[in-house]
Amino acid sequence: MTPHDRLIKNLQASVAAKQTLLNDTTVQAAFSQAVAVVVAAYRNGGRLYIAGNGGSAADAQHLAAEFVSKLARDRAPLAAEALTTDSSIITAIGNDYGYDEIFARQLAGKARKGDVFLGITTSGQSPNILKALTTARAMGVPSIVFCGRDGGQAKPLADHCVIVPGTETSTIQELHIVLAHTLCESVEAAMFFNS
Repeated sequence: MTPHDRLIKNLQASVAAKQTLLNDTTVQAAFSQAVAVVVAAYRNGGRLYIAGNGGSAADAQHLAAEFVSKLARDRAPLAAEALTTDSSIITAIGNDYGYDEIFARQLAGKARKGDVFLGITTSGQSPNILKALTTARAMGVPSIVFCGRDGGQAKPLADHCVIVPGTETSTIQELHIVLAHTLCESVEAAMFFNS
C-alpha cells in the first residue's frame, strides 16, 4: 500500500467514524450528560482530574491545558489537572503499589466531593483507569470515561460512559479529541459566555 493509499484509507475510516457518531443520539446524550456534570462541578468550586495511558495520557494533558489556559476565547482559568504529568508521583506509586494504582492513589490524595474524574481509554480495559473509576465511585466523585469499542470493563464503573465508534485505536483517539475540545468549548460557553 502506498502512503497515498494509506492516507485515503485512514481519512475514510475517520470520516466514517465521525459520521456514525454524528448519527448516534445515544452517545450524544451521554456526552451532554457528561458536560452537565463538569459544568455543575465548576459552578460549585470543583476541579477536573483527567487520566489516560500512552496517547490518551497526552490527550489528558492536552485537555487540562485547554481548561486551565483557554480553548478559543479569553476567560478565567478553570481548575483541571492531568494525573499523568508528575513523574515522581507516578514512579513512586508504581514502585510502591503497582502501576495499576498510579491514578487511583492520586485521586484518593487530591480529589474531594464536588470534583470530577475523566478517564480516557480506547479499549475500556486499562487497569489503572478501572482502579481510578472504582476509587472515584468509593469517594463519591462523579466519573466520566471516554472509550471505544464496547466500553469494556470501564462502562459499568463510570457514572457517564461515552463510547465512540471505530475499530482502530487511532480513529478512536481522533474522536476523543473531538469530544475533549467540545467538552471544553461547552463548559467555557456555560461558565463564561451564557451560550
